Amino acid sequence: MQAFVALVAGLLFGIGLILSGMANPAKVIGFLDLAGRWDPSLAFVMGGAILVGAAGFWFTRTRARALLGEPMRLPTDRTVDRRLVIGSLTFGIGWGLAGFCPGPALTSLLSGSIKPTLFVVAMVAGMAIFELLQMRSRRAHKLAN
Repeated sequence: MQAFVALVAGLLFGIGLILSGMANPAKVIGFLDLAGRWDPSLAFVMGGAILVGAAGFWFTRTRARALLGEPMRLPTDRTVDRRLVIGSLTFGIGWGLAGFCPGPALTSLLSGSIKPTLFVVAMVAGMAIFELLQMRSRRAHKLAN
């Protein structure tokens, strides 16, 4: 049942990305072009997403279990540290340069265009490099102690 719910949620998310224009890099770059021909339409999409997300978090705030019975695992750390800021900046720069973020890029893979494919390959490579560096850092930390 969980796999089915995940499939339906993913399909709804992908359809929403396509219908809202979030899977169109030109529309995203137009939204980010504040000094040029700014397209504010995605601000409404994001505002709607924030409202839906806020309602979801409000609904879950007192629940111990999700609707399918799994334990709730909401983030508890509210620390804004160097890693978070650098990661956020990297994400924003990548979004601005490519016009894609991970969800719309994965959705756009089905278009057959080379741009989302290159983006996803670069994204996966970046995640792999990060994991390798993390493992290396952990090993060095263990050896030092």
